[in-house]
Amino acid sequence: MKIAFFTEMGFKGKIPRNHKNMRTEFAWMVALDADHYHLQDQLNQKYDLGIAINSKKHPEWVDVKRLKNYCSKVAVMQEGPFWLFQDYELPKQIHYFNNLTEADIILAHNEQDKKYYQGLTNHKDVRVLPSLMIEDPLDFSKLTFDDREGIMVGGNMVSWYGGFDSFILSSSVTDKISSPKMGRAIEGEEQLGINQLPYMQWDEWIKALSNYKIGVHLMRTHAAGTFALNCSYLGIPCIGYEGLDTQRTLHPNLTVKDGDLNQARTILDKLWDDVDFYKENSILTKQLYKKNYHEDIFNSTFKKQLEIS
Repeated sequence: MKIAFFTEMGFKGKIPRNHKNMRTEFAWMVALDADHYHLQDQLNQKYDLGIAINSKKHPEWVDVKRLKNYCSKVAVMQEGPFWLFQDYELPKQIHYFNNLTEADIILAHNEQDKKYYQGLTNHKDVRVLPSLMIEDPLDFSKLTFDDREGIMVGGNMVSWYGGFDSFILSSSVTDKISSPKMGRAIEGEEQLGINQLPYMQWDEWIKALSNYKIGVHLMRTHAAGTFALNCSYLGIPCIGYEGLDTQRTLHPNLTVKDGDLNQARTILDKLWDDVDFYKENSILTKQLYKKNYHEDIFNSTFKKQLEIS
């Protein structure tokens, strides 16, 4: 099956398996051996399937009818949380909805997103495209439990990331707290004593994350769930919300309902103080990663289903 991805990025071609910035969409392209184009590119070849990932700033760039000139089937992949499009101007909301209904397949991040799109569109083919890591550039086999200290929180102190909640809970057990400095960071965050990591390529981020004992990511904005996924690969227990498939599947003992900070605090206290509980969940999440999110699993489930359909 010949597959093409269409995004707002400007390059054409394939992503190599050893690419240093192997973000989620790049991992999908690698696993599916897909070509990449900009959403508005004109093509001179045909594909069995085209997967369009929406642009947050320019949703009008996705045109399913035009992409069907090049692709036998067209799928629209969710970008961000399922409600994001409702912040667009009304004509762009309608344009987005029409693209969903005209697509042959709607792809979503999580099971809750799948249910949302099924209800919104009454579409007959809505599927979860699982988040994925391509592991080729990484080797952390020699890490031990004793190598790690402190807590990594998953985002900045804005409602999008819920970083304030994550920070307050983390500070109840340690003052060694770090966070990645995302694009939504606000002035003054570093004055709270947070060690803010600079922007990094993906492989650098994984290496930096590997030094931490626990991940806390109380983010109500549910999308790809890569923080929980990255933690799981490294055997780092991660506390987070159940709406994310990666969190719920990979960290089942550490997952709480949205907003349940009381239960999250109880779990964090136990993770911090109970060595056996910590090791149990560290080992468990690595096992669950291999069982549910390893590339071999992606190939035998999602990729195989695409080829059959």
